Amino acid sequence: NRVPPSRRVTHPWSNRMKRTGTTLLALAALGLLTTPAFAQNPEFKYGKKDKKATKKVEWKASAQGGLIITSGNSRTTTYAAGAKADRKQGFNKLSIESAVAFAKSSIFLANDANGNMTIEENEISRPSTTSTESWMAKARYDRFLTEHNSLYVAAIVSGDEPAGKEFVGGGQLGYSRQLFKNKKHELVSEAGYDFSYEDLVVGDAVSIHSGRLFAGYKGTLSKDTGVESSVEILSNVNTLDQGGKDIKAFKDTRVKSKLSLTTKVYTDISFRFGFSADYDNAPAPRAPFALPYAAGFVPLSDKLDTKTEATLIINFL
Repeated sequence: NRVPPSRRVTHPWSNRMKRTGTTLLALAALGLLTTPAFAQNPEFKYGKKDKKATKKVEWKASAQGGLIITSGNSRTTTYAAGAKADRKQGFNKLSIESAVAFAKSSIFLANDANGNMTIEENEISRPSTTSTESWMAKARYDRFLTEHNSLYVAAIVSGDEPAGKEFVGGGQLGYSRQLFKNKKHELVSEAGYDFSYEDLVVGDAVSIHSGRLFAGYKGTLSKDTGVESSVEILSNVNTLDQGGKDIKAFKDTRVKSKLSLTTKVYTDISFRFGFSADYDNAPAPRAPFALPYAAGFVPLSDKLDTKTEATLIINFL
């Protein structure tokens, strides 16, 4: 039986625990929760064609990760990890990246089930809630045609259950063009096709065919500091049946943007501050609670997701 909100009270210990949790989350934000909200978050990746192709293989790789576990009065589990590697040889470049993030916590809840305005022994519970559960892996191949033009193809898989997407798989292909470049600034645009297969937590899976537009900027502020920004627009060209609702062509528009500032703090260690925003005009149905939704009631996930992160990056190649 559901209890009216006016009769639900929290234990004073919960306030102390919330303050402790706030401190832990603040620490976690400084390097742990680098969560990808969706597998196709725009990542500014571009390398121009060498004027003289060589057989020399160039590798670049970096990784980051962290873990926080508390028990007792405060029970939380938070971890995040990511890795990235690039291989370039002549006119070809292969990029691979992956990331995973998970956060779970439990708090004391009091439920005045018998309505006597007091909390008895059997009216205190400690449910667990998963606030973050996402993962992604992406591989992209670039073939440079001229100094300013290239073709690309990418394969992407991911999952984000709190956003209502148990599994997402798909790919991209298209054309990339370097619009401008000097010693401090570089601007790139891309146009192509995107396919996404979404296995939803609630409802049947959907297949989305979309047109893709992308713009990325990279700037140098100083010898050790750089800034990157990008925006990606995906708009469906087919009609979708999502959660029992028909979504017409060009009505499932997704806009993904990212801004970051990176500065070197040591030879192979850098600090990065970033902000990203993902907008989905037709979000997936929200993941269910312990009890099912009433017949005919299917709430949707939020249209806008934002993320602010501060991380240390270790480059080992």
